[in-house]
Parts: sequence; C-alpha cells; structure tokens
Amino acid sequence: MFFLLPLPAVGRVAALRLSVKRFWNRSFSAAEMTKGLVLGIYSKGKEDDVPQFTSAGESFDKSVSGKLRELLTISGPPLKVGKTRTFHGLHQDFPSVVVVGLGKKAAGVNDQENWHEGKENIRAAVAAGCRQVQDLEIPSVEVDPCGDAQAAAEGAILGLYEYDELKQKKKMMVSAQLHGSGDQEAWQKGVQFASGQNLARHLMETPANQMTPTRFAEIIEKNLKDANSKTEVYIRPKSWIEEQEMGSFLSVAKGSDEPPVFLEIHYKGSPNACEPPLVFVGKGITFDSGGISIKASANMDLMRADMGGAATICSAIVSAAKLNLPINIIGLTPLCENMPSGKANKPGDVIRAKNGKTIQIDNTDAEGRLVLADALCYAHTFNPKLIINAATLTGAMDIALGSGATGIFTNSTWLWTKLFEASIETGDRVWRMPLFEHYTKQVVDCQLADVNNIGKYRSAGACTAAAFLKEFVTHSKWAHLDIAGVMTNKDEVPYLRKGMTGRPTRTLIEFLLRFSQDEANA
Repeated sequence: MFFLLPLPAVGRVAALRLSVKRFWNRSFSAAEMTKGLVLGIYSKGKEDDVPQFTSAGESFDKSVSGKLRELLTISGPPLKVGKTRTFHGLHQDFPSVVVVGLGKKAAGVNDQENWHEGKENIRAAVAAGCRQVQDLEIPSVEVDPCGDAQAAAEGAILGLYEYDELKQKKKMMVSAQLHGSGDQEAWQKGVQFASGQNLARHLMETPANQMTPTRFAEIIEKNLKDANSKTEVYIRPKSWIEEQEMGSFLSVAKGSDEPPVFLEIHYKGSPNACEPPLVFVGKGITFDSGGISIKASANMDLMRADMGGAATICSAIVSAAKLNLPINIIGLTPLCENMPSGKANKPGDVIRAKNGKTIQIDNTDAEGRLVLADALCYAHTFNPKLIINAATLTGAMDIALGSGATGIFTNSTWLWTKLFEASIETGDRVWRMPLFEHYTKQVVDCQLADVNNIGKYRSAGACTAAAFLKEFVTHSKWAHLDIAGVMTNKDEVPYLRKGMTGRPTRTLIEFLLRFSQDEANA
C-alpha cells in the first residue's frame, strides 16, 4: 500500500522507503496471509499531543520497533472515529494491520445522546476495521479489546454480518477473536449479544416465501433447544388458535393460504420452577401486503420484515438461554401473513378478540395490533411479572423518531427506567412516548364495536395504535415497543450494513441480564 507524503523530514522519507522496499522484497506464503489484526488509537487530547494507542496497540508498536507509529504519522492526518488505515508487512504473524480511530479516550455516557459514547465509538471502529480485513479476503482477524472487550466483540460480529445466503458469490467468512489475553468473558458476552441480533437480522432479511410462519417457528425451536436444555417449544396450529377463541388473530390469518402458527417458547432458567415468568410478545406478520387496504407497491418487499417484533423477542430469549440467566421467560408470537383474498378481512368488518371485546376493522393494514391483541390477552394467563411486546407496528413511528430510537409506550415508570438504562449501555436507544387517555378516546369512540383498529383522526398514529393495544392489557407493568422506525439501516448505524437491523435485540438482552441480576440481589 502506497501513501502520499506531505513533505516530511528526509530521514523519515528514507525510513518509509526502506520499509516499503522490505515489504515488496518479501514474499508471503498463502499460510502467512490468513490473519489480520485490528488495533485502536485514540484522538489527541490536546492540540500538541500525540495520539495514544491502546495498550494492545502500544505493545504491538514496541514489537515492531516503533514502525507502526512512524508509518501512521507520515501516512496522513490523525484518524477520526471509525476511520481506518491499513499497513502491510510489519509483522510475520499479522501480514495486514488495520489501525482504527476510537475518538476520545475518556468518552463515557453522553446525556445528550443517551448512550455510552465510548462503547459506541469502539463498536463503529472495530466494525470498520474488521470489514477492511474482510475486503482483503483474510479469513481470520484478531481484535484489540480497545478497553471494552464486549463492545469490541459486538462491533466485530455485527459489522461482519451480511445476508448473502441466496447469492452464488458470497463475501469471505471472517472469524474474529480477541487479541491478547484480555477479558475473554466480556468478549464472549459481546459475541452472544451480537449473535442474538444477527439471528434477528437473518429472520427479518430472509424472503417471505422462505420465512413462512411454519419455517420461522422451526428455526426458533432449533436455536432455543441448541441454546439450553431448560427450554420448551410449542408450535400451536390453527385448531389450537381456534380453541383459544383468538378471533382477532384468525381474522388476519384467513386472508392467506399459508397456515397460521402461534409460537410459544419457554425458557426456565430460575432455580424455582414456579417463579412467575417475564412474558415477551412479538408481532409475527411474515409478509404484510396490507390486505384489502393494500399497500403501495414501492418498497412493499420490505414487508418481509414485518415479523421484526417476533424476530427480536425470540432472539433475545435464545440469547438469555445461551447466557443461562436465572429467570423464567415466555415468548409468544402469533405468526401469519396479511394477504388480500376472497376470505380476507374487509373494511367495516367486526371481529371478536379473546377477551370478548369486539373490534371494528376500518383499515386492514392495521393488522399487527389485531394479532397482538389476542396474544396480549393470552400473556396474562401466565401470571407474569411483566409483559413486553415488540412490533413493527406503525409508519407513524418511523415519521416520529426515524431510526434514532425505538418508541416505548408503557404504563410503568419503573419498566421504562429499566429499558432506558439498558439502552444506554447497548447504544440501541429507546424513547418514551405518551399513553394518554386523549388517544384512547380516539379508538373507543367506535360506531359498530367496542374499539376501532384505527384512530378517529389521521394524526398520532403510533399513539392511537398503542392506545388500542392498551385495551387488551390489565397488567400494571406493560411496555409496547414500536420498532417500525428502526427496522432497516441505510447508513445511520455505522456498525450495521445496509438492510434489516434486528434492533433492539441487544437492548432486550441487556434488560433481561440486568433484571436477573436485580432478582438475584433482592
């Protein structure tokens, strides 16, 4: 790799020329070209300071007699956060070394941004470095812990992921390991968190003709049983759904030839088998055409990810099982397609939910709340400690917050606080939205039934959707996560490639981890 030199001192030019000559005169065997190294460097504290390597970077620089810093200094300006520079031929064990910018060394929680800035910088930097190694088609990379091995692992595993299963030409698979004898436990924790999010990304990205309700349930069953033996999976067929009188869920499913599935997963991690569980509920629309109120054709393909709520909550539970958390968790996922047909819901139809309430359907594209209504009713039968549901529910949430944060509607300030604190740690942020009676009035003022599936007015669609769900909740600790805005990534999150995000899986895992620790210390 050549560098444009900004007229440095003659001695430094000579040294660089000697390094380049030695590199090109040396021939590496194929076996030697199998490992890359990612090292971090902080930004300058003061104008006249020299950028400081991490401890791993400092050790490596000493092992090559200061050559890394020398080349870095004359190869361009100091690295900004998430920017990279690659060097070759410095060390026989690592033919390619990528230096990544970490920003300020002392970066901590940023109260304006509502995240831990240092951790986010590490994720972005490590992801960029690992991708450089991947572009060089080097199958293995060692990663500097950069002061936080968990964040470094998350950056590596999330940054390297790309859905290319259906392509003949695939990207090089790169195996990432921790460099040095650092905190392996924290690294493995980061791998588990990121792998959980990647599972959700896989589920969301897979085309709808392959990720059917039945296939979704089978994948989760395999992953959960592989994760931990203290698990149970029930793939409930249509006949069971009918027995449960889930008329709201069935009304959506009947428009498709694809049979519905109610997926129920149990993780029994608590030493006390009778300990009340935490119940997670996820919207599982494996494809959403809008039904009779059909969507515009542009970008309708993205609606293969309308089961993002189901993907994130199930992946979080799989991760909790892998982490062997000492709590009981139940996941409930109504899975079906929303399609237009002669059997589909029609605007103006009235159906009956599991709790007996009647629902007027004035927009068949507001189907997510219909399947969730019955699942939320069923959730109460487990005497849960709390109920959290997640759903790509409304375009209005995307308009309100975009991809900046998941919108949370909750009747519990305690639950809000716990989710918010977890999100600061993960960088996958949440923002509290209102559950005012003001919005409830707009869905219960209904001509033909107890409640309408859309609000009276066009405005505040995310809020009226949450108010609708609230009509099927009696628990005092309930939160609804509207994840429509965070469903996809273009370039907003630097350590995720373009495509489905799997957000906010890591925030849910962190919430579960903290909850289990609080329970253990109670």
